[in-house]
Amino acid sequence: MSAPTVDHLSPVTLDELNAEAALQTRVDRKYVLTAGETAGLLAALDPATRVLEIDGRRAFTYSSTYFDTPDLVTFHQAARRRRRRYKVRTRTYVDTGSTFLEVKTRAARGVTVKERCPADLLTDDLDPESVDFVDDRLAAARLAAPPSSALDPVLRSHYRRTTLLAPDARVTLDTALTWQLAGPHARHDATADVGDLVVVETKAGTAPSSVDRLLWRSGHRPDRISKYATGLAVLRPELPDHPWRRLRRERLTARPAA
Repeated sequence: MSAPTVDHLSPVTLDELNAEAALQTRVDRKYVLTAGETAGLLAALDPATRVLEIDGRRAFTYSSTYFDTPDLVTFHQAARRRRRRYKVRTRTYVDTGSTFLEVKTRAARGVTVKERCPADLLTDDLDPESVDFVDDRLAAARLAAPPSSALDPVLRSHYRRTTLLAPDARVTLDTALTWQLAGPHARHDATADVGDLVVVETKAGTAPSSVDRLLWRSGHRPDRISKYATGLAVLRPELPDHPWRRLRRERLTARPAA
């Protein structure tokens, strides 16, 4: 699917976006919309909403690799909806080639805290410096976790992202989301994707943003979807999928790789 049409929005630079809404500590709300529903949302946004633009581009390719233990501790924390949980991934901004190692933790009241450091991973293995960073961040969050040296790559995701800066929220629109297994369970004969659906995510403080309220008035409520856990449940059907079962069965697809 092509990126949502945002030609009517004024641009915002990356520096301006980070200065006004870095939001490494925030509440995330996700919605899975059709292309038509997304177009309706964009048309109804506050006129002051701007779109991230870099070198004339307004949509950017992301690639992430998610790490987990052999018994999938972080996946099962999400599947059981544990209030205190974490996620470890590398994220590559494909257009620039920069990569970051990120640790996301879930604190009280559903608040997400994301911490990251630059990474230069030539392989899928976490080097000692990366292991130390992850262990340090999890210890600071007071999360009991296995040593990060036990983490292996489990899943990769790819998607195109458009980022908006609303007056009271940062909003991302992700299209062409695909998943592929990594590590010991990797299969190159299968992939999963969300088809033409758009994953809309609002990132704001604890109070719902104006964009959330706009979506609610249109009849949308937050969907349970995780770029890691949902994708893994789709590709490995033997795993529990309760939090995402309805979304998975009604809207997500799995198909052979091209």
